[in-house]
Amino acid sequence: MLLNLNTDPRDHSSCALSYDETEHWLQAIWRGSVDQTEAMRGAEAYLQHAAQQPCAFLLNDNSRLVGPWFESLEWLLHSWVPQAERLGLCYVAHVVQADQHHDLFTRSHVALPFELQIFENREDARHWLREERDARLAQQA
Repeated sequence: MLLNLNTDPRDHSSCALSYDETEHWLQAIWRGSVDQTEAMRGAEAYLQHAAQQPCAFLLNDNSRLVGPWFESLEWLLHSWVPQAERLGLCYVAHVVQADQHHDLFTRSHVALPFELQIFENREDARHWLREERDARLAQQA
């Protein structure tokens, strides 16, 4: 179910936020050349929707991005991360940009209040999230 779509009319870059009803997780799919303002807008859209529909799992897919992307580790760590934690985020599967194989998270060594795993492809990320979701459900049973 699509929750939010931010598209830049100049170059059609976008961030689509949706809730995967089958998998029971939120997913953000980024495409094109996303500038700093677009990146912050997409990240803030996640927070707005997570406040309405809390979810412990996020698939953040950067594999379709091109060019530089979101270099504000300071903003992420001091603004976005604490809010995401308060909203119940526990597991993030982060798929890196296909043309660079790294990004902000893979170059930094910071402690996060949730589990972050880095992947080079979407299927491995989805597999890991399923395992974490199933393990969490088994613990709650």
